[in-house]
Amino acid sequence: MSDICAQFVGVELYFEDLERARTFYLDLLGLRISEEQPGHHAKFDFGAGFVCLETKGSESYPSRDKAVLFFEVPDLQAAINAIGPNRFVRTEPHWAALHDPEGHNILLLEASRK
Repeated sequence: MSDICAQFVGVELYFEDLERARTFYLDLLGLRISEEQPGHHAKFDFGAGFVCLETKGSESYPSRDKAVLFFEVPDLQAAINAIGPNRFVRTEPHWAALHDPEGHNILLLEASRK
């Protein structure tokens, strides 16, 4: 059993038609936009997590699927070391990306220090 202690914090979905997706989540589901860059992404926060809609192909790390699962970890470097640095497709100071066995994107985010 691992001591990584990851907590799910959100999901990112990729779309060919971002405006159509934005309208669906905003108007149909009634979610509120917390962050937006027109033509790139729209993020909706809802307390327990977030949903980020992004234009396909705009991600800065390789994508094998249309979704990204985000997990927050208390110590990113410790999590990378525990999982194995060679399993990651990209690492940055506050996040790292890897793929699950089916190729789904998993992002580990370092928890904010308060």
